[in-house]
Amino acid sequence: MSGHKEYKPKTGEKFTYQDYLQLPDEPGYRYEILNGVLVKDPSPDVLHQRVVLRLVRILGDFFKEFDPEGEVFIAPLDVTFADISVVQPDLFYVSGKQKQIVKDTRIDGAPALVVEVISSTSSRKDRLHKLHIYKEGKVRHYWLVNPGEKTLECFILRDGEYFLSASGMESDIVVHQSFPGLTIDLSRLW
Repeated sequence: MSGHKEYKPKTGEKFTYQDYLQLPDEPGYRYEILNGVLVKDPSPDVLHQRVVLRLVRILGDFFKEFDPEGEVFIAPLDVTFADISVVQPDLFYVSGKQKQIVKDTRIDGAPALVVEVISSTSSRKDRLHKLHIYKEGKVRHYWLVNPGEKTLECFILRDGEYFLSASGMESDIVVHQSFPGLTIDLSRLW
């Protein structure tokens, strides 16, 4: 993986959620465990955070009407899959029917929608490693937003694989069939 540093336990074993809880806070960095490998990434840049906040407004308003019992969350908040994967998606939605996965300190299980905003250091991680974790964890909707290329790709999980269900670039308006009434004017993101 390029652009971030991997750490492994001295014993050669995989990192677990319990190991993760023992890590010290380090300003300017965030940690995730991707299938037992501890990954340390720099904090996101300004453009990344602008796009995340703009998406939070759009999706927060939409889901407030679409599913009033559901919630939209942003990083940093841990989402755990089994004991060897702890991720901090940039943005995600937990439906009202999934309230049982919302714990006091984390989300334990698959949100209905996960959105990752790609940065120059996270493309490989988001497109390969995290995609695999979300697929195995049965996250139904996985979106990739690339501010550098001004693109949005919306994937849906069917029969254990992700398929592109909607996409757009630059100033396109993306309509998502799984969420009736949701339209995203991409020009509002950049």
